[in-house]
Amino acid sequence: MLVFLLNRMYGGWDKMRNWVRNENVQMTAVAFATAVGALFKINPFREDYFRIGLGVSILLFLLMLMPHLSYVKTGILAGIANFIFQSADLLNHVNSISIIESMQDNLGAGMYYVVFTYGLSKLKNRFHEIPPLVLGGLITCIDFSSNLVELFIRGVLSGTNIFYMKEWLYLLVLGGLRSYFIIGLYNSFAVRQMRLLHAEQEKRMEQMLSVNSGLYGEVFYLKKAMNTIEGIAVDSYDLYRDLREKDLNQYSQRTLGIAQQIHEVKKDSQRILAGLLKLYDSEKSVNMSLSEVLNFATKGNRKYSEMLNKKIEIHIEQQYDCDSPYYIPLLTVMNNLIANAVEAIKNDGTIRIRVLEEGADVQFVVIDSGKGVPEAKRDVIFEPGYTTKFNEVGIAATGIGLSHVRDIVQSLEGRISVKSAPQGEKGSSFVVSIPKANLINEDGADDAFYPDRG
Repeated sequence: MLVFLLNRMYGGWDKMRNWVRNENVQMTAVAFATAVGALFKINPFREDYFRIGLGVSILLFLLMLMPHLSYVKTGILAGIANFIFQSADLLNHVNSISIIESMQDNLGAGMYYVVFTYGLSKLKNRFHEIPPLVLGGLITCIDFSSNLVELFIRGVLSGTNIFYMKEWLYLLVLGGLRSYFIIGLYNSFAVRQMRLLHAEQEKRMEQMLSVNSGLYGEVFYLKKAMNTIEGIAVDSYDLYRDLREKDLNQYSQRTLGIAQQIHEVKKDSQRILAGLLKLYDSEKSVNMSLSEVLNFATKGNRKYSEMLNKKIEIHIEQQYDCDSPYYIPLLTVMNNLIANAVEAIKNDGTIRIRVLEEGADVQFVVIDSGKGVPEAKRDVIFEPGYTTKFNEVGIAATGIGLSHVRDIVQSLEGRISVKSAPQGEKGSSFVVSIPKANLINEDGADDAFYPDRG
């Protein structure tokens, strides 16, 4: 029974959502809102036969927000709705007027919306292309022309004089103010929407870079592992031949079996690597500036420090910038170094990041105010398996972070070192030096991504 009720509720909600998305329903809603807004009006002329309401402003704003609607159909519906609403309102306030007189008095107001939306349809889908000042002028002309049509119809049906140049000028000025106000309102709304979209795109970019940075590391080490596996397979096969030559057939066959199994492992690794590489567009080269790389790395690690309940200030001192196709490996390196600096600081402290040009190299320096690295251990901290990090039960971390960084830096023909923080400061300073030409030149990108170094 409960499932039945939930299905009915979901089905009803789905029908309601489809109903709201229906263009005919949307056009009817716009027409209704226009007619209601037109009831709030002012009378600019001496004689009470011409009225200006908020309906036009509402109609213009909603149509600019919903360019997928048919402007002319919406204008016809708005004209009919306005004709009915205005006639009923006039009959309610003026008891002596007949229904025919009321309809004649408001026919011109209904035609106004038809003419206005027809003129507006000529600008449809071009609101973003036309400069706001020009667009305001064009809409003012459409508004003024529509008012003239309404005046003409009212003059013919009621026999009143419509040639008041002062009032015409008043209509032109009022139409201009109304048009530019709505365009300003629309542009403010559009700018807000663009900012929200930009923020969402930036968030997705951060997520994509974070995933790609992690994926880069996995591919990097998978490639190294494949090279190691290949070497083991070759050694196993050489051992098989040596054992066979010495007539140790029992051992040679077992060795051959091991070599075959290792070869199967390599083939499986190749399939995994091929799948991972499909996530990259190797044919399209995309560059990112060093400042953008630093921005993403520091932003992510500020959140990391907050997650660890640490109060850490991260400062960037950038003296050199360039666009590089190697932003993923650089982001991986900087993420590792800054994350290590965050972990090295106990509760609160400072991390300084410097990017400077040193001759033919670009130096990336990460200085933290943590406990520092003892001089006796500076030669081993980049070796695989070394770690100073243990969990609550004394189990060591994987210890591949800094060896990971070293290998990526070496793939770009760079070098990495660690030393004490500058004199008078506590902590450590990691310095990465990469040839400037290797950061900019795209010819070696594949070599950096597919390292063959052990």
